[in-house]
Amino acid sequence: MKIKKPKVSMNAAVISLGSVSSKWTLEAMEKYFDKVDKIDIRELEVKLGGKKIEVLYKNEPLGEYDCIYAKGSHKYAQILRAITAAYSKSCYMPIVSSAFTLGHNKLLTQMKLQELGIPMPLAYLTPTTAAAKKLLKAINYPIVMKFPEGTHGKGVMFADSFASANSMLDALTTLNQPFIIQEYVETGGSDIRAFVIGDKVVASIERKADVEEKRANIHSGGSAEPIELDSHTKKIAVRASQALGCGISGVDLLLGVKGPMIIEINLSPGLQGISKATNLNIADKIAKHLYENAAKLKLERESKVKTSDILNECGIDTDFDAPKEIITNLSIRGKRIVLPEIITNLSDFDEKNEVVIHAKKGRVIINKF
Repeated sequence: MKIKKPKVSMNAAVISLGSVSSKWTLEAMEKYFDKVDKIDIRELEVKLGGKKIEVLYKNEPLGEYDCIYAKGSHKYAQILRAITAAYSKSCYMPIVSSAFTLGHNKLLTQMKLQELGIPMPLAYLTPTTAAAKKLLKAINYPIVMKFPEGTHGKGVMFADSFASANSMLDALTTLNQPFIIQEYVETGGSDIRAFVIGDKVVASIERKADVEEKRANIHSGGSAEPIELDSHTKKIAVRASQALGCGISGVDLLLGVKGPMIIEINLSPGLQGISKATNLNIADKIAKHLYENAAKLKLERESKVKTSDILNECGIDTDFDAPKEIITNLSIRGKRIVLPEIITNLSDFDEKNEVVIHAKKGRVIINKF
């Protein structure tokens, strides 16, 4: 199917390590955008200390884009955060800069989801080896011990007794590695990968561990088959993704007796396993999401420029971050106040925003929640 491209030029970039999933996404984006650049994250530099963050690619300024999809492993979390921070105000990016710090650290992820009341398995963090040993004597088994950083099931260990957990603890102490102790949720050796794009779960699979393997991740030898999640589980997955500021993510869940629990949010989810299992073109769904949101942002900015021209003609300051005072008549429809379009443009509100409204006679104040 031929995709109708926008009247104005739209260019994009995929910043990645060049995986098969990234290649599929880039090829899908080429059907929507006029130009898509392939950027190897290993050849990027971030220059700090000037008036603004400067991103260099092969010793040259990276340039301007309408959309940047940046992804990569936890090893590149810091540079991914810096790059997305540098471009956060100039183009559409599906993942906010702070997500690369939160999402690549299991402890920080747990704390953020805990703050928002999103269910996760119980976890423990101890300051010393002695405190950890006391905890290991008191908790129920089996348990999971994991490193804060790592993906694809790497750095995840299982202990079915105090003796095995104590041996693991001694090894971790020798390696001087921080770790998290987590309750083990019995699911018969399976977990769920929900692929979230925007505010929807577009695909989901149940991954089953190989024989003698607790980790259900496909990279660890597990198998996968499509599964239809109920609306509650989908809502939990979307909330978890959005909690970290991700417009695209792979949310891993366990479906235990207590209901769905989040175990990890992958900022650079692979496409091969889930695309094969579901027979869905997820790369195209990603590309469409990127295109639609980049186009929407570009139109909003063009509209803001037009609004600025109108304000200049009226002699009103065009600093959009500064408060504005506009004298106008109110439009009241069915006892509802309808504000002028210019107010919507200045406030940058949209239908997805929750707001706090303070009202009294002769005065209304609306703030984003």
